[in-house]
Amino acid sequence: MGLVAAGKTDIGMKRKTNQDSIYLGHERHLFVVADGMGGHNGGDIASKMAVESIPSYMYDHWEEDPVKAFKSSVQHANQVIKQHGEQDEKLVGMGTTVNGILFRGPNAYLANVGDSRSYLVNNKKLFQLSKDHSLVQEKLNLGIYDRVQAAADPQKNVLVRTVGFESDVEVDVFSYKVCRQDIFLSCSDGLHGKVSDQDILHIINSNITQPEMATKEIVQRTVEQLIAQANANGGNDNISVILIVAI
Repeated sequence: MGLVAAGKTDIGMKRKTNQDSIYLGHERHLFVVADGMGGHNGGDIASKMAVESIPSYMYDHWEEDPVKAFKSSVQHANQVIKQHGEQDEKLVGMGTTVNGILFRGPNAYLANVGDSRSYLVNNKKLFQLSKDHSLVQEKLNLGIYDRVQAAADPQKNVLVRTVGFESDVEVDVFSYKVCRQDIFLSCSDGLHGKVSDQDILHIINSNITQPEMATKEIVQRTVEQLIAQANANGGNDNISVILIVAI
């Protein structure tokens, strides 16, 4: 089974800087989206450090259990970012989300902290694989909110877990058995916060009509259209998208 992947990060329509970063590790099938936060370019620095330190750690621990190594790589990034922030008072409090997908053998391993998301398109249907670490998601988990209330909450972007802010971080890591024609999407909230799940699915299915025949050009075009739709819907945030098709 092979993979066809493409990705892009875009500043959006409203922000002056892009604090998102992405990593496309085509050779070893490792892909990471990071959405940074913090003043004085702290978010930009934090997200860049995440997408540099996670692959570096993973490649140094390639022979270890993938779940253990992936979790440890994000925790390592947390320490690196936290320590760097403490050395410059302007950067104190900087942090980043991390959403990563690693393909190894028949499995995909997903790591998540924050509200960047992993989705799966299987048999023309969209499934959200990751769970947000946000105040609103906690209210959903407790049954306090339904989806309509969650979407309307002005605090929906307030996170309860990030990489680099605390001295330790809990990382969600789980595995999924990959089938041919599966399509994986990793994205920042600049996409999923502006484009509905229904529209995300429509754009993917309209472009990748036969996943087993997907090419790099088709996948890249789909990424571009997802970003364009987020910008058309206001583009209030930076937008990062990685799309991977199992062929």
